[in-house]
Amino acid sequence: MAISKTIREQMKESSWIRRMFEEGTEMRRKHGADKVFDLSLGNPVLEPPTEFRTELMRIAQDETPGTHRYMPNTGYAETRAAVAKTLAAETGMAFTAGEILMTCGAAGALNVTLRSILDRGDEVVIFAPYFAEYIFYIQHNGGVMKVAQCDSGFQPDVASLAAALTARTRAVIINSPNNPTGVIYPASIIAAIGQAISAAEKTFGTEIYLIADEPYRKLIYSGQEYPFVYKYHQRSIVATSHSKDLGLAGERIGYIAVNPGCPDKSELLEAAVFANRTLGFVNAPAIMQRIVARIQGASVDVDEYRKKRDFLYGALTGIGYECVKPEGAFYMFPKSPLPDDRDFIRLLQSKFVLCVPGVGFGTPGYFRISYCVDDRTLKGCVPGFREAYDEAKTMLP
Repeated sequence: MAISKTIREQMKESSWIRRMFEEGTEMRRKHGADKVFDLSLGNPVLEPPTEFRTELMRIAQDETPGTHRYMPNTGYAETRAAVAKTLAAETGMAFTAGEILMTCGAAGALNVTLRSILDRGDEVVIFAPYFAEYIFYIQHNGGVMKVAQCDSGFQPDVASLAAALTARTRAVIINSPNNPTGVIYPASIIAAIGQAISAAEKTFGTEIYLIADEPYRKLIYSGQEYPFVYKYHQRSIVATSHSKDLGLAGERIGYIAVNPGCPDKSELLEAAVFANRTLGFVNAPAIMQRIVARIQGASVDVDEYRKKRDFLYGALTGIGYECVKPEGAFYMFPKSPLPDDRDFIRLLQSKFVLCVPGVGFGTPGYFRISYCVDDRTLKGCVPGFREAYDEAKTMLP
C-alpha cells in the first residue's frame, strides 16, 4: 500500500470545497469559462489595497543584507509589536509582542495551537456547521473531534456545547464571522460559551482552551463592534490571517494571539514556537511579515463584498430560497430545496452553477455559496439558480 490507511480514509472524506472547485476546472475546460459559474471556493476576488503594493515595491528595492534570512521562529519583533499594538487598541487589553506568534496563515496558526495543547485522545469541540478542514487538523494532531450544534439561525447552542464537554475536552473552536454561514456570534453567546467552558473546568478539574478562528474578523457589514473572545475566557487563543482582510490568501501570513491574562501563557508560547518549527512551517514568510507590520490599519473595501451579498441574497430570496442573511465573511448558506443537498448540488451543476453541499460542513440539507467572485459570475449564476429551484419543486412529492 503506497499511502497510510489514515490518509487514505481522510482523502475519501476530504473537502467538498476542493472537490467542487476541481469539478469547475474540468467543466470550464469542456464547456468554456464563460458558461460556468463557480461559487465553490472562498478565493478572495478583491485585490490587496494600495498600501500593500507600496510596501511590496519598497521591500523589493531594499538591498539591506539579511532581509531574506531566518528570523526567530516567533517572527520579527517589529511585526509582532505592530500586531500587538493594533490588538491593544482594538480590545483595550495589554497586548505585547510576547503574546504574538507569526504563522503561515490561520491554518498554520490552528495546527500550531492544536499541536501545542493536545495529547493523543484529547477532545476538541466544534460547532456545526463548521469549516471541514477542522476535522483533519484535529486528527493530524492526535485529537478527537466532537460536534456541538447550532440553532436555526446558526448561533451556537450552548446547551449542546455543555453536553459535549467531558473530562477529555481540551479545546473548543469557534469561527465568527462564520464559514459557511456568514453569521456573527454576539457577545452574549460568546460569554455563555466561556461560562460553559469554565463550569466544565471546575467540574472535571481540567484546563480547556477557547480557540477563535478569525480570518473574516474585519469583513463585517453592519458596523457592529466585534466581540473578542479574550474578555470571556482566560484560556483563549486567536488564530487568524490576512488572507481575507488584505486579499493575501496565497501569501500565507497570519498569527496566533494569546490572551494576555492566560495562565501559563509563557509555557504555551514556548510550545507554539517549538510546534511552529517542528511542523515544518519554521517561520512565517519574511517579506509578508515586513509588509503587514506597516499596514495593520489597511483593508480591502469591505463594502464591495456587502454589495455582492445584497445582490445575491435579494436574487435568491426573490426566487424562493430560504437563507439566513450573512452579517460578515463572504458566504451564504441557503436551505436546499431538495431533502438531499448533494442531489441539489448535482442539479445546480447541470445548470453550470457550482456550490458546496452542506454535508461537507456537518449540516446536511443546506449548501454553501461563496460570493467573493467577479460580477459576471455573480449575475450569470442567477438564471441557473432559478432553473434549479423550479426543477427541484417538481421533483418533490
